[in-house]
Amino acid sequence: MGPAPVPRETPAARTPERFPRPTDTRIMTIANQKGGVGKTTTAVNLASALSAAGLKVLVLDLDPQGNASTALGIDHRAGVDGMYEVLVEGKPLMDVVQKCDEAPDLWCAPATVDLAGAEIELVSMVARESRLQRAVAKYFKALQQAGERRVDYVLIDCPPSLGLLTINAFVAAPEVLIPIQCEYYALEGLSQLLSNIELIQEHLNPDLSVTTILLTMYDGRTRLAAQVVEEVRHHFGEQVLRSLVPRSVRISEAPSHGQTVMAYDPLSSGALAYLEAAREMAQRGVRETAPSAGDAGVGSAPAVADPWARWTDGLVTRRGFASKEGGA
Repeated sequence: MGPAPVPRETPAARTPERFPRPTDTRIMTIANQKGGVGKTTTAVNLASALSAAGLKVLVLDLDPQGNASTALGIDHRAGVDGMYEVLVEGKPLMDVVQKCDEAPDLWCAPATVDLAGAEIELVSMVARESRLQRAVAKYFKALQQAGERRVDYVLIDCPPSLGLLTINAFVAAPEVLIPIQCEYYALEGLSQLLSNIELIQEHLNPDLSVTTILLTMYDGRTRLAAQVVEEVRHHFGEQVLRSLVPRSVRISEAPSHGQTVMAYDPLSSGALAYLEAAREMAQRGVRETAPSAGDAGVGSAPAVADPWARWTDGLVTRRGFASKEGGA
């Protein structure tokens, strides 16, 4: 009689990765008047990564194209209440936010086609630059009165312009996150954007500052990309995240499936880069006196045992592995 079969090892339960909660709610405007630099992609993927790691995130879609709403699978057809109703009609933000099914505690206030006319309609309104700021403040108060958990991050996706919608975002948020494409033309309009931010600081929001710069669409095969990275890091120093978001087919494909790349292919190079950027951003949001990992200041565990398991088929929770589909 042969030896008794060795029992199969039972895999140990993995502790879900959790990012630290910011000391205070962080409201960040993601802006760059140049189109195609990755504003919307950055907003939705950072939001998804932060939420999956136990944080409560709200995305405000201020781009009339509604691409952030599409990527998060949020209904933004004509007739659906969204940011237009909030800014122009004064509707409470609480009445328009929708829950995103992709991540445990991710919410979005959608942009509908009506928002395209908001720039013109806001011109004649009283306190036109601060309507979003008041709406966000009332939303926070309503959450507190309802006894609901506070929002950890508010990410505002702006249109590729410096009009009244973007100005509202600058007034509502103390932080600006600028995605910069690793190409020459992406640097040309940066001085204009920084000049506008200085004007907002002087006249409307003295607390506004550029706290985060993320380099996107990095192609390590070109010398130009490396030069852009070096120049941006030289001029902006610690404001630039260490993470670089590479050019990725998966990032381009994900919106067509109504998903972020975090859900579409979480093992792709683009998803892992955004995960690392979100982790770095979350660590920056905690002061030196932040509570320990066992305190309430750390993002609560998501409802699922492992927030990444349903995206990775339980293969991996950390970076360093190739895409499950073998592509970038």
